[in-house]
Amino acid sequence: MAEIKPEKAGDLSNETQNLLAMSEISLQLDTYDDIFSDFDPRPYTNRSLSIDFLEEAKRASRDLPFGAIELKLLIPNSVRSIGKEALIKKRLREHFLKHYNRSRREMNSVIVQGAVFVLVGIVLMFFASYMLFKGQTTTTLFGSFMLVLLEPAGWFFIWEGMAQIIFESKEKRPNTEFYRKMSECRITFIPF
Repeated sequence: MAEIKPEKAGDLSNETQNLLAMSEISLQLDTYDDIFSDFDPRPYTNRSLSIDFLEEAKRASRDLPFGAIELKLLIPNSVRSIGKEALIKKRLREHFLKHYNRSRREMNSVIVQGAVFVLVGIVLMFFASYMLFKGQTTTTLFGSFMLVLLEPAGWFFIWEGMAQIIFESKEKRPNTEFYRKMSECRITFIPF
């Protein structure tokens, strides 16, 4: 597979350089196969995207704001096929939308699980406080044991839940943002 090349000013004509300056994300391809995995023999409509292509698109989109992003794929005029381009655009849109929805669900799931942990921790701490308030902890062995069990368990659930809400969701956010940007982007093929 030929390497996907981000724009290089010295390698392209002035007209192509001007197009690149106006675009948001520009990637130079040798063939359409540069977009897809070398190990997947299926047609373009079902084929897996290349990790190199996705990583280059992530890197190029990292600092771009949300909004109208344009993905310009530069392809040699000698290999250009309008029919293939329509299939590839459809496949890219499907891939980006599918992974955006999946990533968003994963991030929301982490946040919901964290909120449930915090709620369970609060309930456990409430029961421990109630036992202390009623003075049941000093009268029975079972009461003392429950207090020793409930208090640290409550703190554990609260802190673990907060860690999921704050830190784990933050780890998933860049991937979700990338796929959100790409699911909304305009894809164009430009011959050179």
